[in-house]
Amino acid sequence: MNNKNPILFEIDKALYPTVYTLWVYPDLLPAFSTWPPVLQKLAGGADLMLPGVVVPSSGFPQVERGTLCAVTLLGNRAPVAVAVATMSTAEMLAAGMKGKGFAVLHTYMDHLWEYGDKSCPPTLAPLVTDSAEKESDEDEEEMEGKDPVISFSTDPLQHVDVGDLSLKEQDGCAVLVGKEELDENSAAEAAEGANTGEHSQLTCPFFFPVEQMDALFNQCFFHALKCKVKKSDLPLLTSTFLRSHMFSCCPAGQQLDIKKSSYKKFSKFLQCMQQQKILQVKELNKGVESIVEVDWKHPEIKAFAVPEGFSSASAAQDSKSEDREQVYRAPEIIPLYGVSAKMIPLFQESGHKKGSILSSSEVRNIIINYVKTNELVDETNKNFVKVNAILCDCLLDKSEQDEISHLKWDDLLSRCLERLQPLHQVTFFGQEPIVRKGNIEPINITIAQRSSNKKVTIVKNLELYGLDPQYVANVLQQKVQASASITPVPGTKDRVQVQIQGNQIQHLAKMLLEEYQLPRKYIQGLEKAPKLGRKK
Repeated sequence: MNNKNPILFEIDKALYPTVYTLWVYPDLLPAFSTWPPVLQKLAGGADLMLPGVVVPSSGFPQVERGTLCAVTLLGNRAPVAVAVATMSTAEMLAAGMKGKGFAVLHTYMDHLWEYGDKSCPPTLAPLVTDSAEKESDEDEEEMEGKDPVISFSTDPLQHVDVGDLSLKEQDGCAVLVGKEELDENSAAEAAEGANTGEHSQLTCPFFFPVEQMDALFNQCFFHALKCKVKKSDLPLLTSTFLRSHMFSCCPAGQQLDIKKSSYKKFSKFLQCMQQQKILQVKELNKGVESIVEVDWKHPEIKAFAVPEGFSSASAAQDSKSEDREQVYRAPEIIPLYGVSAKMIPLFQESGHKKGSILSSSEVRNIIINYVKTNELVDETNKNFVKVNAILCDCLLDKSEQDEISHLKWDDLLSRCLERLQPLHQVTFFGQEPIVRKGNIEPINITIAQRSSNKKVTIVKNLELYGLDPQYVANVLQQKVQASASITPVPGTKDRVQVQIQGNQIQHLAKMLLEEYQLPRKYIQGLEKAPKLGRKK
């Protein structure tokens, strides 16, 4: 560490520089560039694939398999990742720039970076290539008497001299020193120069401090309300508003990420806007929030000026293109289980109480540990578990308590899951997970008979899966050339269903299963599709 910032990290007794070190010494390692959007993937744990590597006009640096390299973004020499080459430069070119090129060890925005002051990479101009670069390299060779091409091996480092840097083992700790010893003041000056000097530009579209991300969310929010959303669109699912309206208002080269803002959750952002009386949000369905009212006369909306590059005509065109094609990502749905009052004796040994929420794998592990701890595995047949007093009270009906003394493992686990309170967790793209009681209701498709023996297809529960019923109705109407409408669900408040003429289950199946990638188990009524007659 140097002040707050980690300088080196160790893996398998090998020392590696962090991005903080590389920002002060950007040419310490051979560098390979990638496109700015790839950074999000690398920060999420992905390795760098060769198709994502930008081939410079001057060619790649010559590296061997296992060489430690820096990864930079196109147009900026400041490294954003530390990676090990999985093949040599010659092998990369021979492979046609396909396959995995670098195993990433550490990136800007990962947990190691968070240990430091969380500063952003400086903006460093790319080195001059070709003849000017060669002259610069020759000057460096004359001054330092060292080879300019650096090969940073992944072997354990006890003492490695690289340019002006020296990594030394001292009293069991690794220290970083230059030819002129870096004291705390010079290190602070270097950090200050890196962060506030002439090379530092935090306006780089891919590096957002919290304040800038908050400002971007505010800009896209007011832009969407002013140019995208109409009164006829209300009520509008909050997930649809974010995905289809706010994302499309984001300036080119920038990306909305609620987790990098001070709000952390989109619901909290909307709650803040509701407190300012800009809009009103209601939970029309359990766990599904919708925007039900917008004050378009609010001073904030009226005063908002559409950013340059977003003309009113282009906004209208964007709105039309959204009607034609709306980006949808199926939510991740995970079944969960809550500990009920009757099951407390079985789960209290593992530290859980009434209302504790567990996944099926956690329940399985708790039961297995309970059986083993209490030595309940049958000695003669390990496929069976002996039923003690607690298992008897928790898992057996009164009529079974005098008859059953052993249970098979599968029967034991299934009985346990059946007696826990059913819950489910839904995670929509770009939003925090939502936990709801009960099992999630499937999308329900039915065929109803109307006057003159006409059939209509009715679709319910689309909102639970983040689908806007009005949008689904519009798409179906265009695809099947039949009238579609939104009607209230009988016997409910503020819930709607899609109604379209004819038996359209085949078109619905294609849309929900193939286009929207929803699992079949969450769609009910597909078996009612009309059977196609054989062609004669």
